[in-house]
Amino acid sequence: MLFIIFILSRAFAQSPTITVDLNKETGAMKPVWAWFGYDEPNYTYMKDGKKLLTEIAKISPVPVYVRAHSLLVSGDGVAALKWGSTNAYTEDANGNPVYNWKIIDSIFDTYVQRGMKPLAQIGFMPEALSTNPQPYKHDWKPGDPYFKIITGWAYPPKDYNKWAELVFQWVKHSVGRYGKKEVESWYWELWNEPNGYWKGTKEEFFKLYDYTADAVKRALPTAKIGGINIAGTAGKGAQEWLHAFVKHCFSDTNYVTKQIGSPVDMILFHAKGSPKVVDGHVQMNMGTQLRDIHAGFKFVASYPQLKNLPVVIGESDPEGCAACGMKTNPSNGYRNGTMYASYTAASFARKYLLADSFRVNFLGAVTWAFEFEDQPWFYGFRDLATNGVDKPVLNVFRMFGMMKGKRVRVQGSQMYDLKTMVDSSVRRTYNDVGGLAAKDKRSATVMIWNYHDDDVKKDALPVDVTISSIPAGMVTVTEYRIDDEHSNSYEVWKKMGSPQNPTKEQIAVLEKSGQLKTMGSPKKVKVTGGVLNLKISLPQQGVSLLKLDW
Repeated sequence: MLFIIFILSRAFAQSPTITVDLNKETGAMKPVWAWFGYDEPNYTYMKDGKKLLTEIAKISPVPVYVRAHSLLVSGDGVAALKWGSTNAYTEDANGNPVYNWKIIDSIFDTYVQRGMKPLAQIGFMPEALSTNPQPYKHDWKPGDPYFKIITGWAYPPKDYNKWAELVFQWVKHSVGRYGKKEVESWYWELWNEPNGYWKGTKEEFFKLYDYTADAVKRALPTAKIGGINIAGTAGKGAQEWLHAFVKHCFSDTNYVTKQIGSPVDMILFHAKGSPKVVDGHVQMNMGTQLRDIHAGFKFVASYPQLKNLPVVIGESDPEGCAACGMKTNPSNGYRNGTMYASYTAASFARKYLLADSFRVNFLGAVTWAFEFEDQPWFYGFRDLATNGVDKPVLNVFRMFGMMKGKRVRVQGSQMYDLKTMVDSSVRRTYNDVGGLAAKDKRSATVMIWNYHDDDVKKDALPVDVTISSIPAGMVTVTEYRIDDEHSNSYEVWKKMGSPQNPTKEQIAVLEKSGQLKTMGSPKKVKVTGGVLNLKISLPQQGVSLLKLDW
């Protein structure tokens, strides 16, 4: 054992290396990251919500898809943690439907005005339709048992035809407001995590799916709808749900048409990690999230009927509760600093590799993080910005937004292989110093991270980067960086004394520090024989993007 440790220490005594060959294409650099979601839909059209959506829309080369819960929930439209409402459906004294699209329109208008697209979640159950409506609005707060949120909105409808008519009228209204071509570009999906958020049986859920899908297609035959956004995808119970869903959609009698099968235009499932506190520090578990993705892609690949359908990881995150802060859940202490950024970089790279290995049509992975309006500064929510100030993790997506064209092969002397990542995450004595690279016609981009599951400070690592097959004799190299000194509003806020009531001048400084920064100025560098050698020093949990232009 001592000999093995000695060999490992010798192997990593030298600088980690990253080798990129621009001639070795591995697939399209699809912007699978350009998908986001959140629990509280009413934040969408509020001040900081609009500001953040504008930022997200700007960084993506393609329209960003946005998913939100509670779009059909009854209420006054006032947001709370893990709660939202639109009051789209009520009934008059005689039990006749009353439709009100005002709040839903405010949400979807905000998306469409920014060139974004809804991943429109059809749910949850309006109070007037619920078979068990009381209590309806929950009073959950951080620290409470999670499933206290499950109230009257989670039950089946007392009238499936009224539910179907609600869905039909919503889709019809959307076509009238935004146009057929626009709504054809959206995706529709029913509910969220039916193995937790649904208080009916599997068969009742599949019945609801049939009524929902039929209503969507009647309103717009070319609309796209899918399911089922299951939680804990690698688990036995979730797998039973997934296989039962496929059986229902392709083999069972439809509850509405009485024919065999139900339309399914995309497959969605969830993937979450599992951090914990170990010896006084946060220890992430990317492997748990990657095993969910592995299981989901394997499930899709096992059915010829699903092989070519778009696959969306409907929620894809380091753990499961965005609104649980780090004060009530210390394991969420990764969220404000650079660990969330390096985790995001390293995990998305493996999502691409898993999709490649199963040859599935991987369309997107929804990062379940947004913002929480009028909450304490850097409270430790899983969000992209706090009080209008961007957090370090958003800058990873800014980096992704610059990566275009074709993915190319990356090899790293200290980059964990995919099987190890899925099986056991990053738990060895050495860090995951890895990369993701892409090339376009006159540019190339290389993202490099220095990640470990254990949030323990270590010295920065010198990384030797070799990029070959460059079709130019001279390139301009720009290095973008996320670390304690760059693109990091959280560290700047702490140096201010962690103010909960910062001045206008302080807020301006924080807003500027939340933007993506470079390491110095761009440099013109000579390329010899199509090869460029670079050296960077990358801190623990840091992320760099090297951009080459010629």
